[in-house]
Amino acid sequence: MSVEDLPQKEVNVLKGHEGAVLAARFNGDGNYCLSCGKDRTIRLWNPHRGIHIKTYKSHGREVRDVHVTPDNSKLCSCGGDRQIFYWDVATGRVIRKFRGHDGEVNGVKFNEYSSVVVSAGYDQSLRAWDCRSHSTEPIQIIDTFADSVMSICLTKTEIIGGSVDGTVRTFDIRIGREISDNLGQPVNCVSMSNDGNCILAGSLDSTLRLLDRSTGELLQEYKGHTNKSYKLDCCLTNTDAHITGGSEDGFIYFWDLVEASVVSRFRAHTSVVTSVSYHPKENCMVTSSVDGTIRVWKT
Repeated sequence: MSVEDLPQKEVNVLKGHEGAVLAARFNGDGNYCLSCGKDRTIRLWNPHRGIHIKTYKSHGREVRDVHVTPDNSKLCSCGGDRQIFYWDVATGRVIRKFRGHDGEVNGVKFNEYSSVVVSAGYDQSLRAWDCRSHSTEPIQIIDTFADSVMSICLTKTEIIGGSVDGTVRTFDIRIGREISDNLGQPVNCVSMSNDGNCILAGSLDSTLRLLDRSTGELLQEYKGHTNKSYKLDCCLTNTDAHITGGSEDGFIYFWDLVEASVVSRFRAHTSVVTSVSYHPKENCMVTSSVDGTIRVWKT
């Protein structure tokens, strides 16, 4: 994939949020995206046509993260009100609220079967909640972190969490084993390569680090952007050929995976770029910002 194929042309601006947009995420097939923000709402969009479809309101404070099931029927969200909400997408109703975190909740993800939601909190814990049970207690609490847990990604059998304590920790749920990789800098984003072999971790020293999942070896570091105080997303492109991430100065960066050179950077927003989400199949991405907009990029 050449640099010309990277999505750098703005095709749509999605407006509607009042205040900072804290995350924007494609759904599983890339036809829709969800956003959430300071205005306590979650919004569903068709980013390709630039259309706002639905707004979900129930959170009492800002919404920090949102994730939708592969069949697009349910979504989960979390934020400053310390709760995890489990929603019906079509009706906009909250099916369940999971309470138990002692602090604000930074991240949520469904497992592969959409039966469990895992959340990451300021209370230094990861918690797993059963969507099918009426119990409000978590089915698992992982509290070996020494500071706030900022971000999570899941595999079929593992929960991976990134924390301000400088670690990326991998928990194998089947055998109850924990592996900890210490990066020595506060981690605020973890995401996985599409082949499942690597973890990309973003840190507050303005560096993204690529780790080998099986050995924990540091494979590469990516620099050039600014990330010192905000929670910013980073991810790999759908071919795993490039790394992309936002910057606190409103720029988007693309790095070559192997060389770690900046192959492209451009001003995407007028303020901090809080999240980037790459389309699962096409050369397309959505970005969100403190400037209140979500922008859709294509080649």
